[in-house]
Amino acid sequence: MAVESDVLDELHRLRNRVPQLTGSLAATVDGLVLAHDAPGTEPEGLAALTAAALGVAHRMADATARGGFRELLLRGAEGYVATYAAGPAAVLTLLADGRVNVGRLHLEGRRSGARIGELVEARIGPERGRPPSAEHVAALPADAQRPIGTLPVRTPQRPTHRPTPQTGGHRRPT
Repeated sequence: MAVESDVLDELHRLRNRVPQLTGSLAATVDGLVLAHDAPGTEPEGLAALTAAALGVAHRMADATARGGFRELLLRGAEGYVATYAAGPAAVLTLLADGRVNVGRLHLEGRRSGARIGELVEARIGPERGRPPSAEHVAALPADAQRPIGTLPVRTPQRPTHRPTPQTGGHRRPT
């Protein structure tokens, strides 16, 4: 597939622009690897973790009314993991050491994410990345209606009965 080599070229150019990058990965929103430049990292595992984090980020953005997903930044003791939207069907995850200029990381990550999104959309077509129409959604089961990369939500339920205190329970020694 030609898109993988084009995406890999973009990842290499990104590594040249941000020397503190230690790895990069482009994946679909459901966790399939498109291309990677992440030595010492298992790309399939990173893509799966990215999809899981993307699901949580979508839920958090929705729950807080912050709009659609754009980016996610994690700072660890040894550096950063940043994930950027790359069009409607892909994401870009970057690994950087702790010395990275975070502003530069964001600038270049956003640019590369936009470029990768264009490459992926040109290959798969604009229709695949768009949400399904209302009549198509109505015919889907409830789990299939949630966006790709999101997790189902379990709403806490109150008990139907009131617990009664038990007599003869644990007593504190005197």
